[in-house]
Amino acid sequence: MSTFNETITLTNTGDMSAAKRGFMPQSEVRSLTIDACVDTGSWFLVINEETRAALGLEITGVETATLADGTTEEYSTTEPVEFRWKDRKKAMNALLIPDADEVLFGALCMEALDVMADPIEERLVGRHGDKAIYKVKRAGIRRQRR
Repeated sequence: MSTFNETITLTNTGDMSAAKRGFMPQSEVRSLTIDACVDTGSWFLVINEETRAALGLEITGVETATLADGTTEEYSTTEPVEFRWKDRKKAMNALLIPDADEVLFGALCMEALDVMADPIEERLVGRHGDKAIYKVKRAGIRRQRR
């Protein structure tokens, strides 16, 4: 497992939707640019209470998580938050660990952006260079055998 810090921007997707629909000014969309700990051993986007409050994210559920020390506990999840690295962006619910000392950017975040950890240079790199390429399969379409 490898960890290092990378600059990412987190944005409240509810605010983004409200601004897009004209219910609030774009200037009021809550967003934070932070140095997150990229952790290939973590799955999710993990935020602390300070980050949740600054972004105004609502609690939407509870999930069970196992920490690095092996303890298993239940933690709240938030409404989706957009995470952006360079020109790539996606959104997912965040796991809220109230007293976490840093934001964790886990493996599902990296998969969603089509990036991977470069453990030598300690930075994120595009899995397919500068352009994200997503592997998909169209449902219901089968190739004919020849």
